[in-house]
Amino acid sequence: MIEALNSIGISNGMITSFVITILLCVVSIVAGRRLQTVPSGLQNFAEWAIESLYNFFQDIMGEKGCKRYFPLVATLFIYILISNYSGLLPGSGHINGLAAPTSSINCTMAMAIIVFIAIQAIGIREHHGLGYFQHLLQPFAFLLPLMILEELVRPVSLTLRLYGNIYGEETVTASFFDLIPVGLPVIMQALSVLMGLVQALVFALLTGIYIKEALPEEEEHL
Repeated sequence: MIEALNSIGISNGMITSFVITILLCVVSIVAGRRLQTVPSGLQNFAEWAIESLYNFFQDIMGEKGCKRYFPLVATLFIYILISNYSGLLPGSGHINGLAAPTSSINCTMAMAIIVFIAIQAIGIREHHGLGYFQHLLQPFAFLLPLMILEELVRPVSLTLRLYGNIYGEETVTASFFDLIPVGLPVIMQALSVLMGLVQALVFALLTGIYIKEALPEEEEHL
């Protein structure tokens, strides 16, 4: 079946991405199915994780910005983190249907485009119209081409940073496994765990920063 999916253009990374999405949906439903006043088990862990993320991004995005748009940055962080770690599973990249989605530039580009479009939509919404784009004329109108270029560079940067780090890390780790199958690869795998966390955090952090910049100035300090 997987071979049939591959033959019509559905990559292993896309299959893994679909599985991760279903898994996260199931975990979310189970964790919130029977909420308890005194949480325990999966609910306790989920509440701790979300609260920790919320407190972190609140310092970055501000109280109102985080309250409105935390679901976006949190979803990106969790999805990217699990996607990165899927590349650490035995056989990832070699077994049909199993490959880290973030090791594909198509996946990272799709998320970067989503962030880019979301930022424009948030800016228009928060500024109540196209007046949001006046920031492209600051501090001087003749800098408009450079300001537009800066906006367009953001999704490119998000795409290449995440893709380059994850793909490069997987390639280096695989090379070490081929050359030195015992010892050193274990250390590389441990570093990969840290790398996966850092890259997920950086992507979500930059998204949070871009959202804060899209908010009106009076919103940023509330």
